Amino acid sequence: MTGEGSDDASADEATVLVVDDEEGLADLYAIWLRDRYTVETAYDGEAALTALDEDVDVVLLDRQMPGVSGDDVLETIRERGLDCRVAMVTAVEPELDIVDLGFDDYLRKPVDRETLRETVDRLLRRSAYDETVQRYFAAARKHALLTESNDPSVTESAEFETLEDRLDDLRSRLDDVVDEFDEDDYEVLFRRLSADDE
Repeated sequence: MTGEGSDDASADEATVLVVDDEEGLADLYAIWLRDRYTVETAYDGEAALTALDEDVDVVLLDRQMPGVSGDDVLETIRERGLDCRVAMVTAVEPELDIVDLGFDDYLRKPVDRETLRETVDRLLRRSAYDETVQRYFAAARKHALLTESNDPSVTESAEFETLEDRLDDLRSRLDDVVDEFDEDDYEVLFRRLSADDE
């Protein structure tokens, strides 16, 4: 998982948990993804809850499962405060009940290999974006405060130079993340901004 003070997780370091009570389907998704990520599978909600920990970056979660449903698993993920992205991968038609569900993406079955891989990549980018933005603004705020001090011993210090280097690095990462936005990311962002302007 990516965390404070860590670099953004690369795809090779990311862990994906595939949860589906159709074992053959869960195994197929795992085959499609394992050349890019570390993949774990769970064939029911109980097994998913056991497998969930801080190492899981993305969960691909079926909604309709006997016993503990996908919705229940998702609720538990959010209650535990786990910092992972969740895509529901389901045959259930989305209705108003999804409004209160804390998922990040929603895929209708059947899902092909390319769509599944693109979805995981996009969710990992969004995770990196969130962390990078937070770290960038924290560093920028520190830089602004120190610059406003007008004290040459501060702005000419090695610590300040290190902060400026960190800020440049974060700005570059932020540019890279925005450059990696795909059409879906931009569409969601545009709709959100348009709604905010109304």
